[in-house]
Amino acid sequence: MDEIKLYENKEIRSVWDEEKEEWYFSVVDVVGVLTEQENARGASTYWAVLKKRLKEEGNELLTICKQLKMKATDGKMRLTDVADMQGIFRIIQSIPSPKVEPFKLWLAEVGKERIDEIIDPELTIDRALETYLKKGYTREWINQRLQAIQVRKELTDAWDDHGIQKGVEYAILTDEITKAWSGMTTRGYKNLKGLKKENLRDNMTTLEIVLNMLAEATTTELTKTTNPKGLEENKKVAKEGGSVAGNARKEIEQKTGKPVIISKNAVDLSRLIEDVVKEPFNKKQDKKDDTDNET
Repeated sequence: MDEIKLYENKEIRSVWDEEKEEWYFSVVDVVGVLTEQENARGASTYWAVLKKRLKEEGNELLTICKQLKMKATDGKMRLTDVADMQGIFRIIQSIPSPKVEPFKLWLAEVGKERIDEIIDPELTIDRALETYLKKGYTREWINQRLQAIQVRKELTDAWDDHGIQKGVEYAILTDEITKAWSGMTTRGYKNLKGLKKENLRDNMTTLEIVLNMLAEATTTELTKTTNPKGLEENKKVAKEGGSVAGNARKEIEQKTGKPVIISKNAVDLSRLIEDVVKEPFNKKQDKKDDTDNET
């Protein structure tokens, strides 16, 4: 499970190893934070020099590093030096930085959070709720989004059970569902909303999320019922599941006379929410100003 952790608003790529129940962190990202590098290139250069020095000194630290594929700044998956928590603790001892001790405390907290989440999965939901609230989403939208995450998980579990490979095959089937219900490819949908790498679902309206959930939930049920084999049969089921939501979308649009799918993204929706919240205050202020002018 890949994640982006934030330390002082700086991204640190990390991977959770389910089997070992251990976090692995990108060494370059950690080095970049502790040495306050301006960009990824500077962090990579610092780590390369440090690695060379450690190797020349016969330091065994390098043996605790391994390489995993992580998303690079260009969006591609590239092999990256990583180390577990114990390894990171040892590596940062070789870095002269006043940030080392605070970073150790942060690492310990990250580890504790994950262990707590394994013991009590509800904490994962609570943390997701807190993150979305900080981004300015409404509780109503967040509730739908969290439910959508569960629906998506049930769908991918069904795909796993039917031999679908994560990555490319997931993307192909998701695209079939999206096309069937929205009339657009996933890329076309993201282009409409002005998105590049951002999560499409995080930029949907409540109604868009609900229809996407209907498409995915229907696909899950059809997959369990029809038991498709291979990618081609699963594509057919994905299209059928998406079409159920597609028909619902068309009916809604016919009844309301408005398109369900809109170009607004998370930034636009956040501004809209702010305007709605501010409107009663502005009306009160206008009324107060009118009263003041009369006196």
